[in-house]
Amino acid sequence: MAATDTSGRVLPESGDPAEVAVERDTIRLAFVAALQHLPPKQRAVLVLREVLRWKAAEVAELLDTTVQSVNSALQRARAALEERDVNETDPAKPMDEEQQALLARYVDAFERYDMDSLTSLLHEDATWSMPPYDLWLQTHEDIRKWCMGTGIGCKDSRLISTVANGAPAFGQYKPSPEGGLEPWSLQVLEISNGEIVGISFFLDTAGLFPMFGLPERLDA
Repeated sequence: MAATDTSGRVLPESGDPAEVAVERDTIRLAFVAALQHLPPKQRAVLVLREVLRWKAAEVAELLDTTVQSVNSALQRARAALEERDVNETDPAKPMDEEQQALLARYVDAFERYDMDSLTSLLHEDATWSMPPYDLWLQTHEDIRKWCMGTGIGCKDSRLISTVANGAPAFGQYKPSPEGGLEPWSLQVLEISNGEIVGISFFLDTAGLFPMFGLPERLDA
């Protein structure tokens, strides 16, 4: 099952600058809302349909499901966000020194690929997801296994700090076979009570990195 190419589909290549600005605000909101309030399938459908503007049939093909199921998941996602009164005027919460220190330790642990240090920063039920793909990790053991197995290509990555509507986020660059470091994901973190409780890895770097002012590549 091949994934549909999303390059250039997040924002219009040309058009009214005001419309582009509104679209960017909607994308940032969708990240935060999806992270905080939605289960994985609804999160994936919301991002694909409302943010990346995929057609329902394309989403159904990617997720190996039906158009009816996609539409149902989207309706439930919208209802969940409406129920929680998520809107673009929600103020961003400034990070205190403790949160800043937590993020610094996270960057250090991830870049060293030190699983002991990394999982020590995560709540015991912290989730990792990679919408729109069916990746959902929720224990320290599962995270370790994935990072040292399927995800071993992320070893020696570098993280560049950014913000997604007030939520801490990082552009992740991993080693490239061609040399240097290539974009891999936009990591968006959810923090609660001094611990990281959720991380989502958004892989459409061609569309997303320019929006957050992240460079195309990094030197080794």
